[in-house]
Amino acid sequence: MSVSELSPLVRSTGALLQRGWSERSIAAAVRSGALTQVRRGWFMAATDAAELWPEGRHLAHVIAVTRDATGDAATSHVSAGVWWGLPLYRHTPTRVHVTTDAPQRISSGTDVIRHVAPLPASDVVIRHGIRTTSLARTVFDLVRTLPPEAAVACADAAERMMAQRGREWDEDAVQSWRHGMSERIAGAAGARGIKQARWVTAFANGRAQLPGESVSRLQIVRLGFHTPRLQVPVAGPGAKRYFVDLGLDDVGAFGEFDGQGKYLDEALRRGIPLEQALLEEKQREDWIRGTTQRKFARWGDEHITSPAALAARLRSFHITPRR
Repeated sequence: MSVSELSPLVRSTGALLQRGWSERSIAAAVRSGALTQVRRGWFMAATDAAELWPEGRHLAHVIAVTRDATGDAATSHVSAGVWWGLPLYRHTPTRVHVTTDAPQRISSGTDVIRHVAPLPASDVVIRHGIRTTSLARTVFDLVRTLPPEAAVACADAAERMMAQRGREWDEDAVQSWRHGMSERIAGAAGARGIKQARWVTAFANGRAQLPGESVSRLQIVRLGFHTPRLQVPVAGPGAKRYFVDLGLDDVGAFGEFDGQGKYLDEALRRGIPLEQALLEEKQREDWIRGTTQRKFARWGDEHITSPAALAARLRSFHITPRR
């Protein structure tokens, strides 16, 4: 859910009182589960909150904190990440992150963590009405501090934001983005997490369409396969052109990550019955198998929780790394 969609759903005590609630009825609604408390003094309808992914829940928290905030600190790290629409992949923040370059001692609160770090003007933007770190600074902070799986998912998503134009790919934009990130990392030698940041940004590939594809690629490389190609084109019947998520070229195989709701989303996007979407996908896979003579494996979220889990799944399709 975007900032503009979520903002009206996050309401203060004052806003609820103006709508006819009383402090007693607010407290009763929280106790009964009808209202979810985002932070002290800020609430959402429980039905709205229940529909949110972890990124959306944190975004609601960020909205509440920024509405209460004073001073010139910028939203940063994971909190800037969700503000930019980046995925967190199984990382669930409990506090909102802000950064300031103020030299004086500052303290963090129970639900806000404040970082003191250099913050040049070029690293701060106004986005959706709040001060937040730029996309490049946000990614720099995230690839240094997140677990590797989430760091790769964020780096891939940011690169995709910079370069993807439908099915077209702006290679000049990719190169400019990568050059900028490389320069930023080179200028931060010795910073916390810089070794991971260097590896993750070199590994990043915005052609990954989903966080699960990003993590799949990471686990595949950890297993000893060559780095797979992404969104591999395969000529289809007639003038059709298919794209396969991952090409494991070193072992002559294709792989596809089936994220939660993938086929339902496809059916809704094209306005066709789910059964038709599933049939078309089977026909597509059969064509790809038949024309390329490659092995073809599918997996889901449960198979990328560890390299071992994905290895077991791939073995069931007779796909193993070359030794």
